[in-house]
Parts: sequence; C-alpha cells; structure tokens
Amino acid sequence: MTLGEIANTRKAEPTASPRRNALSWGFRIGLFLVVVVVAAALISFVWTPYDVEAIDISSKLLPPSLQHLFGTDHFGRDVFSMIMTGARNSLAVALVAVGIGAGIGVPLGLLAAARKGLVSESIMRTNDLIFAFPSLLMAVMITAAFGAGAINAIVAIGIFNIPVFARVTRGAALSLWAREYILAARVAGKSALPISLQHILPNLGGLLIVQAAIQFALGVVAEAGLSYVGLGVQPPMPSWGRMLSEAQTMIGFAPWLAIFPGLAIMLLVFGFGLIGDGLNDHLDPRIRRLR
Repeated sequence: MTLGEIANTRKAEPTASPRRNALSWGFRIGLFLVVVVVAAALISFVWTPYDVEAIDISSKLLPPSLQHLFGTDHFGRDVFSMIMTGARNSLAVALVAVGIGAGIGVPLGLLAAARKGLVSESIMRTNDLIFAFPSLLMAVMITAAFGAGAINAIVAIGIFNIPVFARVTRGAALSLWAREYILAARVAGKSALPISLQHILPNLGGLLIVQAAIQFALGVVAEAGLSYVGLGVQPPMPSWGRMLSEAQTMIGFAPWLAIFPGLAIMLLVFGFGLIGDGLNDHLDPRIRRLR
C-alpha cells in the first residue's frame, strides 16, 4: 500500500462516533419536563382555565374531573390554574436567585484564584460565614427586617448561591492557573484580569452551566420551602409551597390538594437534575472517553 492510499484510508476513518457526542436520554427527558413547566408558566400570563383569584364556595373541594382537571381547593379555586400560575413564580424566583449567585459569585471566585493571600482568604472566609446561614434562616432575618415577600425570598436564595458559585469557580480556576498556556500568557506580560476573562472564564463555561442547572433545582425547592412557611410569594398569587402548606390539614379528605403541587415541584426539580447530570456527562471529557 502506497503512502497516498494510507493517507486516504486515515481520512476515511471517523474521528469520533456521533453517538459519543449525543446528549443522553436523561438530559432529553429532563429538558422535556422543564420545557413543559416553562410552557405552562408562559401560557399562564395570557390564559388559565379559571381565574386563580376567583372564589367560588359552591365549587369548593371538588375532586379531579373533566371540568377541573386537578380539582378545586377550599375556596373553590381551580388547582390546575393555580399550578400553572405558581410555575412562573417558582421559575422566576429560581432564575433571578441563580443569576444573583452567579453574577456575584463567579467574579469573586475568579478574583480569589487570581489574587492569593489576603484577598483570597478574605473572600473565602466571607463565603464560609454566609454558608453558616441557610437560605431559610437568612430569609427569616431578611423578613424580620423588611417583611415577607417574593423579593426577599429571591435575595435570601441569591445570597446563599453566591458562595456556591465562588467556591466552584475558585477551585476550577486554581487548576487552570497552573496550565502551560496560562504561564505563557503571564510571560507575555498579561495581567491577572485579562487572563481571567480571556483564558480562565471561557474554560469554566461548561462547569458553570452544570452548576447553574443544579442550583436551579435547589432554588425551586428553596422557594417552595420559604412559601410553605409563609416567607415567599404572598397571597393572592399562587405558590406551590403555600399550596402544600394549605393542603396539610385537608390531605385526609382532599389529597389532590397536596398531590399535584408536590408532583409539580418533584418533576421540575427532577428535570433540572437530569439536565445538570446530562450536561456534566456531555461536557466532561473524561466521561466522554469512557463511553
């Protein structure tokens, strides 16, 4: 066989199987669940089967039927309509809270990795201090000062997300600072800020996306927990957590009041978890090589 034939043979060989780069079925299922909830939330802005604020005592505690798919509550409100509207509250709180955590935590993590010594220690010890106060306890403190509401829930969850993103960013950035191309950039005269923005941050994109998906799931749970104890979204706006709280005294004779909000929370959290796991498998080169 001539050298030309060998070269043509090598060109004909596939470099990688398309299946190896395909996203997993778990990711697709998670994406489907999240898309369904997001679609329901968006539709609720313009249409719901019933007015979520309309009280109809004559229709209270009706079981699921064709007229009311998920039944009605003790005020006669349609549970399906309330879950649709509650979806947008849960998603909005989680989205903004994760945005706050990433928007502040990622720059702090990059700074802590680039500036060792007093700066790094100050940032990380402050993160440890924030970690000492869970989001629920932080929400209680914020509520005591400013009152209950969705904004305070967002602030509490967002502050709790800051040290999460800061720790993840710093840990991954420290390993990148020892790479040869970073050393070459430093030898070329680049300062810490351009190196962090041009070389470190782009290489952390996959990791931060995976972490954001995980924090989305935790944000939904945190919002539901805060609303459950009355610190989240306030009436008359529906909230999945408050729906669970109101259903706990009626679960014996109206179990649908707890089943459907609980399923909504479970499916949304499960969806975000599958998305995060699928993205981690897809973006991690070590896992891709094992497939």
